[in-house]
Amino acid sequence: MTKTLFWLGPYKVCFWNILIIALVILLAIIARRIIHRFLKRYLTGANIRIEGRRITWLRLLSQTVYVAAGYIGILSFKINNYNVSFQKFLDYKFVHYKNFSISFENIISVVIIFFGAKVTLNLLNLYLQRRFRKDEHFDRGTEYVYMQVAKYIVYTLAFIFCLGALNVQPSIFLGGSAALLVGLGLGLQDVFKDMFSGFVLLFEGTIRVGDVIEFNDGKSSENIIAKILKINIRTTQIETRDGNVLLVPNAKLTQEYVENWSHGSNLSRFRINLVVPYNVNTQMVSDLLVQAAMSHPKVKKTEPIFVRMTDFGDHGLCMELVFWADQSWDINNYKSEIRFEIDRLFRHYKIDFPYPQRDIHVFQGTKQGTRTEGN
Repeated sequence: MTKTLFWLGPYKVCFWNILIIALVILLAIIARRIIHRFLKRYLTGANIRIEGRRITWLRLLSQTVYVAAGYIGILSFKINNYNVSFQKFLDYKFVHYKNFSISFENIISVVIIFFGAKVTLNLLNLYLQRRFRKDEHFDRGTEYVYMQVAKYIVYTLAFIFCLGALNVQPSIFLGGSAALLVGLGLGLQDVFKDMFSGFVLLFEGTIRVGDVIEFNDGKSSENIIAKILKINIRTTQIETRDGNVLLVPNAKLTQEYVENWSHGSNLSRFRINLVVPYNVNTQMVSDLLVQAAMSHPKVKKTEPIFVRMTDFGDHGLCMELVFWADQSWDINNYKSEIRFEIDRLFRHYKIDFPYPQRDIHVFQGTKQGTRTEGN
């Protein structure tokens, strides 16, 4: 059991070392789940809502378990390594090539840097939540923008610190990759365009998380109405009315026409088009259409509701019902309910919807036989 299986730097590794490290990792995972479940149950039983900063504190507390597990795992090497100190283990260089070397101390420093970056982001999340939630005009989209920008800055700094921990100069790294970056820039123009558009969306604030937008994807004649779920550095995650989640390139939202229903006035003017027969009483039709719109609770009664004749069609009069309502996610459902009411009123007053008709006249020709013409 204590026979050396292999060497890990200056440490001899035996079966007991592997078994203890495996058990420590397993116990850390179990302990993290138990702590998280116990605290969540305690807070719930005390009628404390687990949201925002409380979730962040739970994450910080549960993640410290892995730090303790790593420390215990390193101490387990003392079972069969009596003359090797922890400092010698850190100084051991397992990668050495000319002027470049990597020791266990470098690897642990990188892990600590990224762990510290994650903790910093959690603390920033607590600070931003506390600051924004106290504001009466709290905007979740603005909080999301600040958090995304903070995430990019923290991870960029963490990457630079990691280069320093590995004894790699950032200037040398950037200088040696300049030609590669130029080649990537030419080949990935669309990707960089989407990334720049992502920063524009985050900083400009014209489109935020939770906004309802209307735009055209270029593949169909009908516009897409969707809700913004998440704005990433290259793509934006949206949800359509059908419940489908789409990933849209950011350049599509910054360089093309997009109507943001959540900005400006909440009211918008909507139209319902229909065709009525030529021999109908147009005043009665106008009154019935206005009555159908007035009966819907979402139609604004304080705004003008009127009917206008848009054209003389091939098989009837083209009418248009105009009304005002909130720019709601369910506006199509509201229109459908008004159409049902129009159909009910028309049936009650014996008004039919005209069908397209075509008359065919047949003339008997004198020389060429039978000729048929259609109107």
